[in-house]
Amino acid sequence: MMPRMGFYAVGALLMVGLLFSLSSCSQPQTTHDYKWSLPPNLPPPEVPSDNPMTYAKVALGRALFYEPALSGNRAMSCSTCHMIEHAFSEPRITSSGSTGGALKRNALALVNIAYNSDFTWAHNGLASIEQQMLIPLFSESPVEMGVSGNQKAVLVRFNTADYQRLFNKAYGDNEITLDRMVKAIASFVRSLTSFDSPFDDYAYRQQDNALNNAELRGLELFFSERTECFHCHGGFNFTQSSKHPFQPLDLRPFHNTGLYNTDGKGSYPNADKGLIEVTLNEQDMGRFKAPTLRNVALSAPYMHDGSIATLPEVIDFYAQGGRTDGIISPLKSQFMPGFALTNDEADDLLAFLNSLSDQSFINKPENHAPINPPAVK
Repeated sequence: MMPRMGFYAVGALLMVGLLFSLSSCSQPQTTHDYKWSLPPNLPPPEVPSDNPMTYAKVALGRALFYEPALSGNRAMSCSTCHMIEHAFSEPRITSSGSTGGALKRNALALVNIAYNSDFTWAHNGLASIEQQMLIPLFSESPVEMGVSGNQKAVLVRFNTADYQRLFNKAYGDNEITLDRMVKAIASFVRSLTSFDSPFDDYAYRQQDNALNNAELRGLELFFSERTECFHCHGGFNFTQSSKHPFQPLDLRPFHNTGLYNTDGKGSYPNADKGLIEVTLNEQDMGRFKAPTLRNVALSAPYMHDGSIATLPEVIDFYAQGGRTDGIISPLKSQFMPGFALTNDEADDLLAFLNSLSDQSFINKPENHAPINPPAVK
């Protein structure tokens, strides 16, 4: 077993500080009647003042999340593209909407997104889960859940005794509205916290044997200046897209990783150019969010377009400093210079990434669909 001090020997001292020095945060954290399940000293997520966390609201959101009647044609639920066994992602290259139309991006895993500062792969204007949810619910090009134009029909479906009871518990009366549905689903998604991986046992619970030698060597590689993984996947949630009471820095969460370079000037395919489509800033060509790496072994395929199938291939991609012409893209992130690994080192890095998998997260009964779902019309 490598000595624990090996963890402190890595160059990512900022990340280490975030992991171990948040001592002013006591447990348990409570928002109204809700208690967060977090390791010692981690900060609670920030919660919108107009949508406080309650167990009743989370329970309602859970039922709605798994209910196909929420979509315009009853063809799919939120869980269709966010499957619990895949850390609430989908094992497809890209998703499809309720009418069968193809979506252009891979479904992001819903892991610790209560801490996200940015939502979706490439949008810097969405400040909350509640705002983000309006896109899959109401978008018309492409159609996802297909609620737009079907609002009244969708609401009627939930006007049952079961759902009236759930809405009454969550909101104090039986009024069923789309706004309340959105807030309830956002509360359920916000409750999906994952901090019970072997890495967490080692880092937060001081269990020295939680990581084996290969995983510890991979940890040191991950947080080294040699691979520079931690620059984009740092902090306790392994992503720069983070917002919480102890985040003092305004970190840039979007990066061009050299996945494409179609014209020698850094361009990405017209089908999806990334953040530039929102900001119209040329420097944002090909910039996409660095998602959390928690449960990353469960959420294949990878990248915004699902174009990399496995984690070993992801490691190879970063070691090469991009893909094909993307390696020489003038817009590629400075943290993508490439690096050399022996086969054993690549195996160690993979072992560390696997240590971020949290089996309790995907097996937790409260995260699964209700055994007896409430009735709809």
